[in-house]
Amino acid sequence: MVAMNSYAFDTSLKSRILTNLQTFELLDVDSSQLRSAAVAIVVTPHPDTQEAAFLITLRSSKLKRHSGQYALPGGRLDEGETLKDAALRETREELGLDLTKSDVLGRLDDMPTRSGFAITPFVLWRPPGHTLRPDPSEVETVFHVPLSELDSAEIPQLEREDGVEALVMSAPLATLGHQVYAPTAAMLYQFREVGLHGRGTRVSHYEQPRFAWS
Repeated sequence: MVAMNSYAFDTSLKSRILTNLQTFELLDVDSSQLRSAAVAIVVTPHPDTQEAAFLITLRSSKLKRHSGQYALPGGRLDEGETLKDAALRETREELGLDLTKSDVLGRLDDMPTRSGFAITPFVLWRPPGHTLRPDPSEVETVFHVPLSELDSAEIPQLEREDGVEALVMSAPLATLGHQVYAPTAAMLYQFREVGLHGRGTRVSHYEQPRFAWS
């Protein structure tokens, strides 16, 4: 993995991400046949180094769907709920972080999934003073992954899978010691491209591995 400079968790980074997301032209997908869901990419200081990182969870092995997988905090919408509200609620329920709409820096493209969802990723800024209190019924572990890991030249990785026409996309993350696969990897890659570097990169065409289809 290529070593990259770290990102300082400061107002300059916050302003940069905010500006890049505000000027990004979102791509709408046909979600009429899909269920709506939202996830949060929470930008936070790393507890050991204080450099900027994002939060990713290892889902509890007791969950009925996608157990034991790496995921961003999120889930489907409750009745009458907006996508932004759902991202904030899921962040509160899964991680114990009571963030508000003022902490939302923006959003990325909807990501259609093989499991029948249109996932909308929101980027959240975690101010100082918010303590992580993960829900053990949903979250086995919370990882702080330095934003610099997203700058690896090894991201994205594309590979063939038997019986799947398009290339399956993944992202190796050193903090986890594992690959993260699309759709999560695709959303993180677009966050890198758009939020950190201001590039108009699209990701909805990347395929997901078969274990994520149900």
